[in-house]
Amino acid sequence: MTIRLLPESVVNRIAAGEVVERPASAVKELVENSIDSGATRIDVVIKDGGRALISVADDGGGMTAEELALAVQRHATSKLPGDDLSAIATLGFRGEALPSIGAVSRLSITSRPPGADSAWTMAVDGGRKRGPKPAAHPPGTRVEVRDLFFATPARLKFLKSVRTEMGHAVEAINRLGMAHPGIGFTLGDGTRSVIKLAPAAGDLFAARLERLGAVMGRAFAANALAVDAEREGIRLTGHIGLPTLNRGNAAMQFLFVNGRPVRDKLLFGAVRGAYRDFLASDRYPLVALFLELPAAAVDVNVHPAKTEVRFRDSGLVRGLIVGALKHALAAAGHRASTTVSMAALGAARPGTLPPLGGHRRGLAEAAAAFHAPLPNLETPPAAPPGAASGGAADVADTPGDYPLGVARAQVHETYIVAQTADGIVIVDQHAAHERLVHERIKAALAADGVARQGLLIPEVVELDEAAAGRLAARAGELEELGLVIEPFGPGAVVVREVPALLGEADVKGLVRDLADDLAEVDEALTLKDRLGDVCATMACHGSVRAGRRLNVAEMNALLREMEATPHSGQCSHGRPTYVELKLADIEKLFGRR
Repeated sequence: MTIRLLPESVVNRIAAGEVVERPASAVKELVENSIDSGATRIDVVIKDGGRALISVADDGGGMTAEELALAVQRHATSKLPGDDLSAIATLGFRGEALPSIGAVSRLSITSRPPGADSAWTMAVDGGRKRGPKPAAHPPGTRVEVRDLFFATPARLKFLKSVRTEMGHAVEAINRLGMAHPGIGFTLGDGTRSVIKLAPAAGDLFAARLERLGAVMGRAFAANALAVDAEREGIRLTGHIGLPTLNRGNAAMQFLFVNGRPVRDKLLFGAVRGAYRDFLASDRYPLVALFLELPAAAVDVNVHPAKTEVRFRDSGLVRGLIVGALKHALAAAGHRASTTVSMAALGAARPGTLPPLGGHRRGLAEAAAAFHAPLPNLETPPAAPPGAASGGAADVADTPGDYPLGVARAQVHETYIVAQTADGIVIVDQHAAHERLVHERIKAALAADGVARQGLLIPEVVELDEAAAGRLAARAGELEELGLVIEPFGPGAVVVREVPALLGEADVKGLVRDLADDLAEVDEALTLKDRLGDVCATMACHGSVRAGRRLNVAEMNALLREMEATPHSGQCSHGRPTYVELKLADIEKLFGRR
């Protein structure tokens, strides 16, 4: 075999395989070019999932005939005026997108700079160039990609369904739209509009939140916390969702570096670390974070797709993200997401009730029947013998003084019902107390250490040999957290002291759960690094259990401590600790509004 130079057409198709993986990749590259050109409006049309047509039109700076001819050549770009790869200020910079797309499709570009007398068009069919020629077009640029991958038929076999490919294109445009709220974006398939994002006005945070609400949903906009932090020339801004607004996957986590959408393990890991105290391991928060840092501090030239980056000081970046997110979550206090109350109201809608009298009544009829006087009712019934004249309703009758109101009753010895100034609050006593104990353990550890309480009779906990070994190996760290254990044979440990904050905890259950937690902890990590997980396990076993009867003073004390404790709106696993129902919403349920 002899070594030979590959033909330019083959080289271009190999390069296209890296840059244009699927139709959405071409859409991303073309829209990024439009953004770099200074466009204020970008219109995209995709037919047959991008196989038949991808059209991107903008009102940006446009190109002259000479620039058009250069634009379709490999490594020709206007975005590196100084040839310095450490000072990249645009989304594109490699000069590969247009020639790569042209190598595997029928590409046409029509462009006109503002103030020019006429437009010019250039065509590339499977790598063969034609033009430029005069054309008619308003100021701006239109790029049309037809018959994508016709020059590489094998690639067509790997494309997914039309719906799937369109979904990837929608995601690409939404990500760019979030990073550039001042630009209007539309996406259609020729018959209907899929995306319609109007340019957002106002300051940075207001414009971004408006755009994020349009992409991520109104629930996110209503339950988002603003993030704004800076450290050593690196600034982090954006919005994050309350912990009780979470999902089962990371699809609603969006990260941007200098306006560029990225998928970086370091950044995703930092987000998970910040929420570790508030969410179970299988739940994911909703976030949109924008990192701005000097171009020399980040390398974006890692992969042709430009979705991966490397930071010069990754520790600084991670620390900034974790600290800023924790600060924002702490500032939220006991607040829980409105989606919790909306879900409760949705479950209680009259339309969800079973049919009445053999058929489902309308709301008006149901309301009328409800308000009708009961038959043979003339005087209120007498109180049952021995009933107390006072009770929860007679105590603390000024609910407007407290955000979570005052306790009025305990239901099923599990839920506290409190009256607020304009509604009611229902509290899960176990979930609420679990969060309070969690925060107490963290505060004690950060101050003078967790106070310990010796057991009158040490508790022997039988485990399998591997679990007992894991606990024994971490005995010193567990002692710092208030739990004193010693090996007790090959498959058991003896517990001599427990954190005093836990009270009468289920010691055996606590130790077994901690052993399971340790099985998932990297040996290189200390328990303090996984403090949230360990505290959550301890708090769960040391909190007020469901089924315990509380008196009015205990219920109100729990409510007041919730108001004063950060993060008390959710338990250690991300579930809500309370549901608030406004009086106006309750009145709607009964047809009063």
